[in-house]
Amino acid sequence: MSASAPPGSPPDASPFLTLAIEIVRRAGAVQMAAFGGRLDVSKKGVIDLVTNVDVEIERMFRQIIAERCPGHDVLGEEMGASRASAAPSRYCWIFDPIDGTTNFAHGVPIFCSALALEVDGQLSVAAVFDPTRDELFAAERGRGAWLNGARLHVSDTDTLVDALLVTGFPYSVQTDPHEILALFGAFIGQARAVRRLGSAALDVCYVAAGRMDGFWEEALGPWDIAAAALLVEEAGGRITDLSGGPFEPRSGELVASNGHIHDEMLHTIARVLAAGGRGDKRSRNRTH
Repeated sequence: MSASAPPGSPPDASPFLTLAIEIVRRAGAVQMAAFGGRLDVSKKGVIDLVTNVDVEIERMFRQIIAERCPGHDVLGEEMGASRASAAPSRYCWIFDPIDGTTNFAHGVPIFCSALALEVDGQLSVAAVFDPTRDELFAAERGRGAWLNGARLHVSDTDTLVDALLVTGFPYSVQTDPHEILALFGAFIGQARAVRRLGSAALDVCYVAAGRMDGFWEEALGPWDIAAAALLVEEAGGRITDLSGGPFEPRSGELVASNGHIHDEMLHTIARVLAAGGRGDKRSRNRTH
């Protein structure tokens, strides 16, 4: 693995975090070289885009992991899960080559790459890089979270009415908008403001950085939120599923907050879902 610390690395970063940072920074360089130029854009769904850059970056990531961590499993947005051997590895890298592909394809400078490492099923290392702002978010379990090497901490906002929230919409929003818009409307009516930026990973990183106070969304891929969820936890925040249960990256749902407003957010979500008569969780596809 790489011996030198990439720019913005926190002090005494572990070899795994150093590698994660190297990969997301390399991804950012590829993104910026292509951003604003001509892209090959195709559809995975009616409004679900993928570009040639997404695929190029994920191939690069997989090659690096195969060379430097040959016994590790990988899970990526564009090429799915790959095992290093017949039995699952203790280590699994979870990667999004471009979180915010729709923004990227339209020339909107809100996107990033996100990489997390699970060790024995627990999120242990995270790196998210926003190349348009040169912002590197990094975290290690038990050691903290950092932005460009400086410690991160969530906000101290303690009521929902004073909170700035952020969320996203699933790809099914055009055909199944009612519950999604009901939740959005409920939070608009209770919070200071609600934002919709188009990159779940950056949304949640902004909660870790204290820029946003809370985030909610479902129908997410693990690559969208695994890295950023660890950042929130290590920055002193709280992460759960929509019902307040333990967060699991593959569940597809996340509520992330500074902790102070978390119960208010969960109460609002429960009220809206109950009013809609929802008795089970539906599978949707995440939009960026």
